[in-house]
Amino acid sequence: MYTKTMVVNNEVGLHARTATFFVQKANEYKCAVWIEKEERRANAKSLLGVLSLGIVKGTEVTVGADGTDEISAVNGLEELVESNFKEFETK
Repeated sequence: MYTKTMVVNNEVGLHARTATFFVQKANEYKCAVWIEKEERRANAKSLLGVLSLGIVKGTEVTVGADGTDEISAVNGLEELVESNFKEFETK
C-alpha cells in the first residue's frame, strides 16, 4: 500500500469535469486506488464515489493505492492534481 497527501487547488475542486479526468487517470492503473477526504474514503475509479466526497478548492486529500503499480498510480494522480488538471485542458 502506498499513499500521499495533496491539496486540490484548481478553481472548481473535483467537480464534474475534473472528477471525470481524475477517475479516467485512476482507471489507467491495474491496482486498487482510493481517495480520502477527512475520514471518508471513496474508490478513485468511481465517478460517483469521487463526487460524493465534495472536494472543493483548497481541500487536502489522501490518495492511496494497493497493487503492482501502486506507486505509479499515486504519483500519476498527484501530478494531475498538482498541474491543476492542465494535462486535460487541451483534450
